[in-house]
Amino acid sequence: MQTKLKIKVGDLVKVISGESKGQEGKIISINRTKMRASVEGVNMVKRHTKPSASNPQGEIVEKEGTIHVSNLMVVVGGQATRVGRKPNDAGKLVRFSKKSGEVIK
Repeated sequence: MQTKLKIKVGDLVKVISGESKGQEGKIISINRTKMRASVEGVNMVKRHTKPSASNPQGEIVEKEGTIHVSNLMVVVGGQATRVGRKPNDAGKLVRFSKKSGEVIK
């Protein structure tokens, strides 16, 4: 079952707990079944690639690992905030900042 999340791809988020606590970055991808997200420049992990014809030496690639969505908060106006959903004038649900009340995107 895919759940509705408070975050979207492209959102600027802040890590609120874990090894990367305090770091900010944009969301690259979201895995809704595992409830995890990849954030640009945060939770970097090393992956070893096998030698191949195009890369005969092989190498160690550093890329973003995933973080559970409960450890992320959306950043609006420079500060991390909780996210709510409410209908706008047209009746469509939009996300808004619980701290400032402004609509997110």
